[in-house]
Amino acid sequence: MEELYALIEGKIAAAGYNGPVSGQEIYEEICDEIEEKEEGSYIFMSKKEDDVFFEYQIDVMDENFNLSYIDINTPAGKIHVDFDAE
Repeated sequence: MEELYALIEGKIAAAGYNGPVSGQEIYEEICDEIEEKEEGSYIFMSKKEDDVFFEYQIDVMDENFNLSYIDINTPAGKIHVDFDAE
């Protein structure tokens, strides 16, 4: 799991966001949000700081999920982190 958390953190940093971020926290938050959800695509928002919120696009499947992207909305603008891109 540590590799997955590091991957999340690395993609966010590579996209240009230099604020505090925890891959483990993001993963656990997603798991909590999708618990008992039907299959389909969902958008979740999470306030991280007073002026920063994350928007997650998640595809829920029968046995797992896919984090498609995170949009990090800051006062300076939006940072798009695409997890489906190589």
